[in-house]
Parts: sequence; structure tokens; C-alpha cells
Amino acid sequence: MRVTRSIKARRQAIACLAAALAIAPLAAIALPSSAAETDPAVVTAQPVQGSSNVKVDGNRIVLGDAPAAIGSTEIKQRSGLAELTPVRFGAATSAVVVGYTTGTPDGSSAEVDVRAWVNGRWSEWTAAKAGTPTALPGASDQVQLRIIVSAPPTGASPWVGDVTVQPTDKAAPSGMTIQAAPLQSRVFATREGLVGGTTANGHVIVSRDHFVALPSRRGLAGNGSGTYSVKVCTASRCAFEPVWDVGPWNTKDDYWNPSATREMWKDLPQGKPEAQAAYQNGYNGGKDQFGRTVANPAGIDLADGVFWDALALPDNGFVDVTYLWTGDGGRGTVSISSGYLNIRNSASSSGAVVGMAGKSAQVTVECQTTGQSVTGSQGTSSIWLRVNAGMYVAKAWVSAGSFGAC
Repeated sequence: MRVTRSIKARRQAIACLAAALAIAPLAAIALPSSAAETDPAVVTAQPVQGSSNVKVDGNRIVLGDAPAAIGSTEIKQRSGLAELTPVRFGAATSAVVVGYTTGTPDGSSAEVDVRAWVNGRWSEWTAAKAGTPTALPGASDQVQLRIIVSAPPTGASPWVGDVTVQPTDKAAPSGMTIQAAPLQSRVFATREGLVGGTTANGHVIVSRDHFVALPSRRGLAGNGSGTYSVKVCTASRCAFEPVWDVGPWNTKDDYWNPSATREMWKDLPQGKPEAQAAYQNGYNGGKDQFGRTVANPAGIDLADGVFWDALALPDNGFVDVTYLWTGDGGRGTVSISSGYLNIRNSASSSGAVVGMAGKSAQVTVECQTTGQSVTGSQGTSSIWLRVNAGMYVAKAWVSAGSFGAC
């Protein structure tokens, strides 16, 4: 960011890192429906696609060798992220106990998060304290763990090892829910820029890139994934983009969540970023979580392609943001190899461009209609999906089911 700019399960399940794992290319993530059902035997877990800058050393996942980078928070550090293979239990559970050990020398840090497959989608990531029950947002028989290791620019190599997870009924309700409709709030957007830099999930920023940054890892998607996506709109244009970075200003400000379940700043209303409160009202002495004076009220950073091309913003300013994973509704996933998909004002490739959707981003789908035949990654189709009032994308480029007619 720039200033100017569970129930008790009858069969206990344990997932752990196998000591025999070698440092190798990351395996492709299994679909939740394909997650191997666990039994009393040990189930091997390993980093999957979307992980970045980590390596396996025996039974440990260790920060990799990539140099320090500056992302949306403009805090220079070395960081790594490892998403582990999803685990399926023999029965649904409302809570889990995650076990692990850590090594955090010289000012480094290590965190283990958990999420659950609920109502056909992944919930947000929640920090899991070792050996302590962690409530899930709903009963689920599938969970996934994520490891985040961070360190100063030189020196320390933090690690996490001996990872296990098992169901339990010893936890209070999480308070985190999926709403009937996803939360929308009006927040101040800034242009991230930083071409050539590296985001919190390991993505290297390219010119006219398509992604956004939000100030909490709870809604951070893996590199190349659109599990956590947003809709960002002005009065006349919209963009659908994956959340690939953390910032601006803060890293623990999940302001889209209810105040009671917010990671920090629980006395602020849902939908209001801490940076906005600090800048406009002197909240927290006008400073962010790192003690820096907040110079603008930014609650979202936009990559250049979103800022300039998708939304045609002339300068930093307020936009309407919908946090798609926080609610139900029809969805599709943009299936392109790179770049973006144009959003048009009619069901035709000759329609005016009124926005864009980035690679892997989820898009809302209100209904479908027949229009110009288009050939894309999903075959040839004359079906177009309405993603917002007066806005359409060709289904030939979107992985999605069928919807009612417009």
C-alpha cells in the first residue's frame, strides 16, 4: 500500500507429517469430496498446490530460502505458507484438537490454522492453539490445516513439526457462521502496485495484475486459488478478484466478521476497517497494529489491473466490496490460464466492457441467459451468466453448474 496511492467421532483420526517426506514439487490438492477418509492408522499429510517458500525436513515444515519481500503491508520479511492435504473424518465433528511443535528463533513466528468444509465450501481459516480444542463454524467431516512461518530479513528459520488433528466435542461454538448473503461494506481502496514484489501467498506481482489484498490471513487464498474472492464495485463497473495478499496496514483485521469473532479490534462495528477508524476518528491513537501512523483509511488494496483496467479508478477512493465466502449464493469459478475475463453489459462479446474477473476468481451468478456462442476452457456454449445487474460473462470461460433463466 502506498500513502499516495464433535460430536465424539467413533473412529479417532490423526493426520501428521511423515518423516519420510522428501523435498519435492508440491502435490496437487485433492478435491474435498476425494479427501481420504482417516482411520486409526496415521494419515500422511503434505504441502499441496498453493503453498509457497517452505521445505520439508524430516517431520518438520521449515521456512524456505526465498529472500525477504515487501507486500501490501510494506513490512519486509521472509515468509512461507504450507497448506496440508485435506483430512476426512469418519463422522462429522464440531471441533478439532490440533497438535504440533514449533521452533521460532530470533524474532521469527509460526502459526497453524484450520478450516472446515461446510455447506459445500471452505470456511475461513482460524488459528489453532496446540492441544486446545478449536471450534469449527459448523459440523464437518473434512478439515484442512495451514502452516505460516515468518522471520526477519536474515537469520532465523522457523519451523512447525509433529502435526496432528483429531475430532473432539470439548469446545464452545465458534460464533463464525456463513450468512444467507455475503457481507458488503463500503471501504477505501488504494492501489497496491509493487510490480515484481511477492504477496503473502507467494504470488509474484506482474504488470496489470488481478488480485486484491485484505488485512487478515483468515481470508487469504492459496497462490492460484480463488477460494476467497471479492466483488469490488464502483457506480458503473465491477471486478471479481481473488484475495492473494495481506494488507493494507494491518494483518489481523478481519473487519468483515462480526465484532465478537473479529481477531483484533473487537469494539469496532462489523464492516469498518481499523485503518479507517484510526484515520477518521483517531482510534488506537491513529495507529495500526504495528504502531505506524495511519496515513489513509484503506481497507483494501487493489492490484494495478483491478485498479486501472477493471474499475477504471482515477485515484484512491471508496468502493463497495462484497466478501463472497461469508455468505451463500450461486457461484462460478473463472477458468482461464492467466489475466482476466471481460464482464460485458450484454450476452455478447461485442457488448461494452463494464468490469473484469481475474484468474481463478469466484463470481456470483444471479441467473443465465442465451447469447452469442463462445468457445473457451469449458467448451463451446451460448450460455451467458449474469453476475450483477446488467453484467454478464460467457459460461464458456466459467466452471459452474446450471442456473435459472434470467
